[in-house]
Amino acid sequence: MSQTLRRVAVIGGVRIPFCRSNTLYADQSNLDMLVGVLNGLVDKYKLAGVHIDEVVGGAVVSHSKDWNLAREAALGTKLAHSTPGTTMQQACGTSLQAAMSIAAKIATGESESGIAMGADTTSDAPIVFKPKFAHRLVEAQNAKSMGDRLKAFKGFSPAELAPQPPSVSEPRTGLSMGQHTELMAQEWKIGRVEQDQLAYESHHKAAEAYRSGYMDDLVVPFAGVFRDNNLREDISLEKMASLKPAFDKERGTLTAANSTPLTDGAAAVLLASEEWAAKRGLPVQAYLTYAQTAANNFVEGEGLLMAPTIAVSRMLDRAGLKLQDFDFYEIHEAFAAQVLATLKAWEDPVYCKKFLGRDAPMGAIDRAKLNVKGSSLAFGHPFAATGARILGNLAKLLAEHGGRGLISVCTAGGMGVAAILEGTNAAEMRLAA
Repeated sequence: MSQTLRRVAVIGGVRIPFCRSNTLYADQSNLDMLVGVLNGLVDKYKLAGVHIDEVVGGAVVSHSKDWNLAREAALGTKLAHSTPGTTMQQACGTSLQAAMSIAAKIATGESESGIAMGADTTSDAPIVFKPKFAHRLVEAQNAKSMGDRLKAFKGFSPAELAPQPPSVSEPRTGLSMGQHTELMAQEWKIGRVEQDQLAYESHHKAAEAYRSGYMDDLVVPFAGVFRDNNLREDISLEKMASLKPAFDKERGTLTAANSTPLTDGAAAVLLASEEWAAKRGLPVQAYLTYAQTAANNFVEGEGLLMAPTIAVSRMLDRAGLKLQDFDFYEIHEAFAAQVLATLKAWEDPVYCKKFLGRDAPMGAIDRAKLNVKGSSLAFGHPFAATGARILGNLAKLLAEHGGRGLISVCTAGGMGVAAILEGTNAAEMRLAA
């Protein structure tokens, strides 16, 4: 039996200011930040006491005690306690993937509303002991007598107490994301100057977004913080050029200025059916019309952060669109080199044939439409929060200017998440056609 799919409305989003790791949010947990951003969304859309069909999201760096962050966060807010929560994680694509999950349920009529969200803090990273000492602690806890507890520590060595912080390396390769991106920069011959230029532009566009008041309803204060502390209005290309390579001292082109820093923060987006939005008197900012997840074989050298090229290609085929059919492009800036490699790959006939199965290259985009309000290089990148930040930002852009927008987010593990948003005018035109 065929089913008519409903349109998925993006009502809008908010985020708390993003802060460099171990600075202004050093005492804040993932749960604290999720509660803060959810309450900001509740206040913005007058949702106090309102039942939401599902809150979905999570964190990449989390503690074992955080067994269901999404549900606990919902319980800590002014939302109705009947709101269920589902915790999920897909590295840097977490909150965009959460939005995709919610959208599928809304489209099929399973639900009417949902909140996609994500948070991350590396200031509150879980520190664990080496397995040998951890096993001793478990054995001691389960012991029936003091004598048995003492036996658990027989042969103990102080070296067992050395903590093991979370690894920033890919488990399959042992290389960090920055090291992988250096390999991509070398493969695609992306120089230091063009990377610095992209980062410079990101900061300037983000600073202007704040000066113009554009960010006023997208960023809600949290823990006494009102603005991202990674953003540099006075950034200069000369200063950037003086920095040393961060990941490859000999041939490296990636630096602290053209790479995202470790960041703490949270973001959330409200999605709904048109009927639910209308009933609550909430204007629709945009519609989430297509989405796609993909992965590549980065273990054998395809490029750790190149999977979004695949996701976008497949999604455009399904949508019947070309890469150039967009008014705005939101490409997550994990590294300037990653963005530039993605753009070059879409223009390269060999890459498009081999990895995308296309007989011709996808082509170039209009750079003037890329990350027009700045992106992760300027704002920072709390892993699981970035997708929701981008989704909320693009929805507002489309509400103000109309048209169609493309989202591309790279993630650890050689994955990519992509989505298409349409302003209300573009959606109506497509339906009429």
